[in-house]
Amino acid sequence: MESRRGPLKSAVPSNVVSPVRRCSRTACGRPAVATLTYVYADSTAVLGPLATYAEPHCYDLCAEHSERLTAPRGWEVVRLLDGSAPARPSGDDLEALANAVREAARPQERAARTGGGSRGADPMEVARRGHLRVLRSPDN
Repeated sequence: MESRRGPLKSAVPSNVVSPVRRCSRTACGRPAVATLTYVYADSTAVLGPLATYAEPHCYDLCAEHSERLTAPRGWEVVRLLDGSAPARPSGDDLEALANAVREAARPQERAARTGGGSRGADPMEVARRGHLRVLRSPDN
């Protein structure tokens, strides 16, 4: 495209446009971390993780404004948890990990008892590929 001054350059750096999405609140320039959406039919304000792209009817909020969010009287605020946040391990997670370690150690114990390498020692094991095992259903 030509203009009177010469060809237009598409790679002109700009101080106005930022690749980081900013908080939608007036006079707040902090980076956005959450997206606010209003569901008018249900009188609900939904605050969730930052949307993948900016939408015209949603508001991006910084951490401070998302924590202090209040809804109009009679409205409900629904806060969706961010899936990318590291979850705290529970007792069930630790128990599942311990059981997995015990299970992984069992084939080696069986091979040591039988004197070496019979893969058919486990009646439930049908096939093996590397560390993965194909197991027969207990009903069959």
